[in-house]
Amino acid sequence: MKLLRSERFPAFLLLGAAALGLVVANLPFGHDVIDWSHLHIGPAAIGLDLSISHWVADFLLAIFFFGVAVELQFELTRGQLNSISKAMRPAIAAAGGVIVPIIAYLLIAGGPETADGWPIPTATDIAFALGVLAMFGKGLPTKVRVFLLALAIIDDIVGILFIAFLFTSDLDLVSLFIGLALVAAFGVLSRFRSRSNTAVVVPLMIVIALVAWAFIFLAGIHATLAGVMLGLVIRQDEGMHARHALEPWINGLILPIFAFFSALVAIPQVALDELSPALWGIVVALPVGKIIGITLFGWLSMFIGRKKGEKPQMSVADILPAAALGGIGFTVSLLLSRLAFSDNVVADEAVLGVLIGSLISLVVSAVLLSRRAAHYRKLGTPVEPDPSQH
Repeated sequence: MKLLRSERFPAFLLLGAAALGLVVANLPFGHDVIDWSHLHIGPAAIGLDLSISHWVADFLLAIFFFGVAVELQFELTRGQLNSISKAMRPAIAAAGGVIVPIIAYLLIAGGPETADGWPIPTATDIAFALGVLAMFGKGLPTKVRVFLLALAIIDDIVGILFIAFLFTSDLDLVSLFIGLALVAAFGVLSRFRSRSNTAVVVPLMIVIALVAWAFIFLAGIHATLAGVMLGLVIRQDEGMHARHALEPWINGLILPIFAFFSALVAIPQVALDELSPALWGIVVALPVGKIIGITLFGWLSMFIGRKKGEKPQMSVADILPAAALGGIGFTVSLLLSRLAFSDNVVADEAVLGVLIGSLISLVVSAVLLSRRAAHYRKLGTPVEPDPSQH
């Protein structure tokens, strides 16, 4: 379990699962596996007849988003984003990491068939980015890690908002009202759990969470948002306890399964100039757009609120590795790829774009991190205790 709670191993596991999915999809029996992933299971009578791949993306990933939301709740109340002054600089940098990739994507793939993919390159995968940081950033001062963590969390907020407002269809207000009432009941119940009633309250909370997920799904809202809502309303100490218990399952099972199914894409047997502009837009927007946007806006943010003659908290050389890590979109970008395109061919090529763009960002960030970490080790800069480890 300790291995699955680390930062390095889950990143390897996630990358390996995605690589396995891509390889399997392109073996002779790959089409059979892809067809199997589209097999529908579940109670059709109540509207929960989903394909296996949709169960993975809509249900399993909701558990991942629950953990993300618990982390957000902590950071917004007691962590790195609990005040305007703390959140301002990473928020400005994150804005650049959203705006510039969108512009880059639309310049390349702004046509009517692919323009809807503009949210895809805006995401940053926290787990993956921190895994790469742990592998190649030994010796970096804590301020760089804190900046990256805050940046990735804000990116997650943006991704969640995109999912909520862009991919909601045929809203059923009755189901939504019931779902929200159940979410509220979940939050209230979490505040009444004690050692004496755990055996009753915890199973009841799980049942309420499952039913809330079903009603949020039936309301026409993407079901991962049920996980977000539940993670935001749960009592904080209960949420952190639940997140700790779920972390090995999320890192060792849920995210690798999602990565495998998302990467089940047959590589198109076409010339490069016949590939969808969506692929090229994402391949450019993730590594290049993120680096330019985060570095530029992050550098500008260092001048805000700075006293005359005071040195910036971080230099461009510090921001650059974090900006490169921001281009590792992976989990949320893969989800956005499937949500943005109803055309399966374009969606598959968008997934390939995410995998390629994230891999480029991984390699570039590894090089930049290694060089910057070596610089700090040479200077003998002490590494402060990491306040984000809780």
